[in-house]
Amino acid sequence: MKVIIAEKPSVGREIAKVFGATTKKDGYIEGKGYTFTWAFGHLLQLAPPQKYGYYGWNVQNLPMLPSKFKLSIRKIKTKDGMVEDPGVRKQLDIIKALFDEATEIIVATDAGREGELIFRYIYYYLKCKKPFKRLWISSQTDAAIKEGFRNLKPGTDYDTLFNSAHCRSQSDWLVGMNATQALSLSSGTRSVLSLGRVQTPTLAMICARYLENKNFVPQTYFQVSIQPDKNGQAFKAISDKSFKTKEEAQAILEQVEDVASGFSQGGHILSVEAKPRKEPPPLLHDLSSLQQEANKRKGFTADQTLTLLQNLYESKLVTYPRTGSRYIGDDVFAEVPALIGKFNDHPDFGKQATLLSSTKLNKRSVNAKKVTDHHAILPTGETPNQLSAEQQVIYNMVTGRMLEAFHQDCIKEITKITVRSGSKFIASGTIIQTAGWRAVFNDKDEEKADEENATLPKVQMGENLPVTDKTLLEKQTKPKPLYNEASLLKALETAGKEIDDEELRQAMKDSGLGTPATRAAMIETLLKRNYIAREKKNLVPTHTGLAVYDVVKNQQIAQAELTGNWEKRLEEIRSGASVMEFQEEIKIYTRAITQELLKAGKGIVIKAS
Repeated sequence: MKVIIAEKPSVGREIAKVFGATTKKDGYIEGKGYTFTWAFGHLLQLAPPQKYGYYGWNVQNLPMLPSKFKLSIRKIKTKDGMVEDPGVRKQLDIIKALFDEATEIIVATDAGREGELIFRYIYYYLKCKKPFKRLWISSQTDAAIKEGFRNLKPGTDYDTLFNSAHCRSQSDWLVGMNATQALSLSSGTRSVLSLGRVQTPTLAMICARYLENKNFVPQTYFQVSIQPDKNGQAFKAISDKSFKTKEEAQAILEQVEDVASGFSQGGHILSVEAKPRKEPPPLLHDLSSLQQEANKRKGFTADQTLTLLQNLYESKLVTYPRTGSRYIGDDVFAEVPALIGKFNDHPDFGKQATLLSSTKLNKRSVNAKKVTDHHAILPTGETPNQLSAEQQVIYNMVTGRMLEAFHQDCIKEITKITVRSGSKFIASGTIIQTAGWRAVFNDKDEEKADEENATLPKVQMGENLPVTDKTLLEKQTKPKPLYNEASLLKALETAGKEIDDEELRQAMKDSGLGTPATRAAMIETLLKRNYIAREKKNLVPTHTGLAVYDVVKNQQIAQAELTGNWEKRLEEIRSGASVMEFQEEIKIYTRAITQELLKAGKGIVIKAS
């Protein structure tokens, strides 16, 4: 009997359906010589401190450094406290019985780090010794599942993936358990002050931005605006300098040779620069970029977007959602023309899909070397059926981005006019000559948002134009905006470093905080801990969050770049780097932060939020 184990019941049932297996049993389905069973996500977790002899919360126990980690069944909260989840215990017994009788085990948990961890923890907890094979697919379509089963991989091919996942799990336990107890005990507040390897630097970023914004002292400055006129088409030009005092700006204003002052030719065109510029299409979406776009466009939370995307994946409509890659390989690109052709009749995208069917496709998103475990998110081409409004929004974002990514460059003309009227003034504007990829959603160009002129008239160097209006402008410098989920996700990708260049951001991804698959949960954890709150679209710290930040802000545990380096190390383990070396470094790090926090927590004040 061949036993196939999926990550959750819905996926197990879908795979069984592909095989034509229909006999339903308690906790599994069988038929056609196969048995299909499942986990419920993480059935097992690293055992709590008492399983290693660390009873109660006691400074003498710290740091807690188990020589060998144990596994325990997932627990649930009851009136009697935390107890083993009986449903998990029952399912584990079913899986054990099936594994004991199996002639072959096939792993069909999600093809990623956490999916591998879910299976391996079950496998080792049950003390199973049988060899297993791995199903590795990037979509849940019937065709992809069948192709995946024709190309099963030896389970040992994914040992380094498990090593990476297990090291992540161990490091989170060591840092989280020790840091939380150290700060909570030293504070004397009788509060549980949760800290974590990724959670705490994320909180630090939110708090630091909030305080910077709150304490920002705006500086007033002045500019002068004039309005030259070319044959009835007026446009705005702004002084090329800013002035600290109103008097300085007023002096410039009075020098302007405007019509009201008796000058009929008050603006002399010093120069006209019109430069064509190609704007390449955006890369395909990975999970993080899709979460950012959904937050900007619709206000969806990161967790909400992930849930909707997972639903679309399990409905066979999009490819693997938890990917961190925005690229595809040449093998997938070969299927893209046919995939695009399936959207020729789409009510929103049909025109652009038809156009692309007769156009050479842009290959900016095609680079096999930059594909990680899974390629970028794509629609599968399966026909959607009865999607909710929110699911439709996410599906359209995936589909629209595919069309954008393979579309032509947007061709712009960037125009800068320099006018002299007493002093120098600058007028700028952007004209889109060929929309290219921007035609898919017809979005406004973000670069044009701050421009004074939607369009500019044709003017020539040496012309004199009447100035029909002049104005003194009083402005203030602005602080960096508070983080919202979109901007926080973007910052987490690069451990807080402000990098706008898309290619460079991609290169930094291995050193980000957390992974695309874990960042949404991290934000929700901070909300659940009452460390942060949502205010409209912004994420702001609570009194508790600020109090914790005040204590840890100068400690190692709050340093985003240091934590980002651990994520890079975990990726290196995925590629075969030493596990023991990493484990020893984490233990050294744990000892250090535990001692830091035992000293730092004294005197912390937690106010009621």
